[in-house]
Amino acid sequence: MSRKDWTDDKLIFRLMNNRSDKTYWDNMDVLRRRPSKELFSKCEELIKSSKPKNKIIGIDILAQLGGSSRPFLKKTLQLYFDLLKTETDPKVLHSLLSAIGHNNDKLTKLQIEILCSFSDNPNQLVKDGLVFSLLGIESPKAIETLIKLSTDKSNDVRNWATFGIGSSIDSDNENIREALLKRTNDKHGETRHEAIIGLAMRGDSRVVEIIKQELIGGEFGYLLFAAILETKDKEFLPLLQQNLRAVEGDTSINPEWIRDLKKCIDELTKLTNET
Repeated sequence: MSRKDWTDDKLIFRLMNNRSDKTYWDNMDVLRRRPSKELFSKCEELIKSSKPKNKIIGIDILAQLGGSSRPFLKKTLQLYFDLLKTETDPKVLHSLLSAIGHNNDKLTKLQIEILCSFSDNPNQLVKDGLVFSLLGIESPKAIETLIKLSTDKSNDVRNWATFGIGSSIDSDNENIREALLKRTNDKHGETRHEAIIGLAMRGDSRVVEIIKQELIGGEFGYLLFAAILETKDKEFLPLLQQNLRAVEGDTSINPEWIRDLKKCIDELTKLTNET
């Protein structure tokens, strides 16, 4: 029998006893497609359980219950923020904050402040969840918190926080630009390139020389290509073409990367011809 034919109770039982992430999320996906008052009530019971695993299952189901329609969104957020007042388990908090990140379009100022209060939590899992909960929020407090987290010792936290103040929002001010500029020297490549594209999207002239140095260094990918296209600057064409000539015939180079490089050259050529 296919899992699509299983009852809600059987799927929840399997979630409690899954031995792999794949089966966990496969079962989760089926439940999320079954929005009902009965399932919401079951999730509410799980979230109010004393067992961390039960709480996480309830949180994860409600995070995307009903797809884009989210019929129980208001009640779900109330459950989430009530739990935030008392929960201390890092794994539960990570699940909870991540779930809020899937539903953060219309958070109140108070709710955003509650989220940001977790910025001093020393646990990386919690900070990972916090960053996700704030992505895309055009709020001074959320941006201030992401700027703070963009200096975190964890590569993952810095990377996502830099994306948060760079590509995920349209806000533009000196604090954001200076925070992004600092990350253009980050030892972590993806974080560095997230900062570069963030500056390029804001038309910051300082990014041109930074991109040139990345192209000369030779370690780059789709994020740098995206940043280059944001600038619409034809000065990059000779360096891009030089990189292409250097890898022609080299079978050790990922062919997908070469295709992306060629695509960047073609699109930049079109953009510069249009201006």
